[in-house]
Amino acid sequence: MIRVVAVDDYPIVREGLRGILKQQPSIALVGEASNGLEALDVCRIVRPDVVVMDLGMPVLGGIEATRELLRRSPGVGVLALTGRYDEVSVLDAIRAGARGYVSKDAQPGEVVHAICAVAASTAIFSSGVAGDVLHLVADSGRVRGADPFRHLTPRQRQVLDLLAAGDSNHEIARILGISAKTVANTLSVVFNKIQVTDRVQALIRAREAGLGDRTTCVPQVRSSTSPL
Repeated sequence: MIRVVAVDDYPIVREGLRGILKQQPSIALVGEASNGLEALDVCRIVRPDVVVMDLGMPVLGGIEATRELLRRSPGVGVLALTGRYDEVSVLDAIRAGARGYVSKDAQPGEVVHAICAVAASTAIFSSGVAGDVLHLVADSGRVRGADPFRHLTPRQRQVLDLLAAGDSNHEIARILGISAKTVANTLSVVFNKIQVTDRVQALIRAREAGLGDRTTCVPQVRSSTSPL
């Protein structure tokens, strides 16, 4: 059962989410809040798996609330919610730790899918937004100077590079000629080395460092015997 808290200053939006989630046997709406400050209090009490967080709210906005919530409870998945697609706000939300973004005009099935994806620590964005976010992250300031991933093995760097390009574990496994389980194990080691907790944070770090470019991330080593 995925435990969800809905945060939005408009009661009609919370009512809509309530109606959508009521139809899902594997999802339970365990709390609601009308602003970021209330959200922090509610989450402290009910300890949700996922928080659907509106970005534009009074008292404490969604971006600030996301940052503080994840400081207190790093394991919570935050799904950013907004009625108007604002590239800067979405990027700020992702930087604050949100695992994805969904528009308020999204179809019910898309909202449910996004919640399930965030609960599974997967990055998720509304249709047409993913590419924009990746470009924004890449263009927002690349790391210069020393290679931030110099302590990764060649294979670990390849896996991270492909993750940054948007490939799933199965796609990475196919490209490198290794098993999906090996990819998952490698990513666990990579996350530990670069000090992130999930795919979204790893993707952002990698894109900022210039990884994920489709023209350069085609691996040169495809043998499953390559060092991990």
